[in-house]
Amino acid sequence: MGNIRKVVSLLKELGRSVSTMESCTGGGLANAITNVEGASDVFEFSAVTYSNDFKIKMGVDSSVIEKYSVYSVETARSMSKAISDYAKSTYGIGITGKINRVDKKNPYGEDNVVFFSIYDSINDKYYTSSLEAMDASRKDNKKYIIEEVGKLFLSILE
Repeated sequence: MGNIRKVVSLLKELGRSVSTMESCTGGGLANAITNVEGASDVFEFSAVTYSNDFKIKMGVDSSVIEKYSVYSVETARSMSKAISDYAKSTYGIGITGKINRVDKKNPYGEDNVVFFSIYDSINDKYYTSSLEAMDASRKDNKKYIIEEVGKLFLSILE
């Protein structure tokens, strides 16, 4: 998790902050950030929103979920902005997707694809990406997703 360590360090140097709204990673990114010494200087808030209802309660527009599905880059974008707005953090990160399973409550959206977005409130800009879940354990997939989010975030900050 070297990228996350570098992210925390850069956020401290820049005097910026981050919050996360995670679904399929179950708070894994928040955990990785808070495992870094000094993370309390930059980490504002985290929400694990497995259900659509709680994504909406945290500020995700229900029409985005209805139109694009909960498993979409649009929903990840909405999650990232909503959490940044809620916590008043410089950056918000939203992660949603399916990891090697079918969701009977949400049958739409691509299987085994994870979408993530980093919202930059200073520039009102979104950085988005997606990746395909590996044919591996859920734990290994979460680690992989967190590493990829860390790479994207680091590239934004450098």
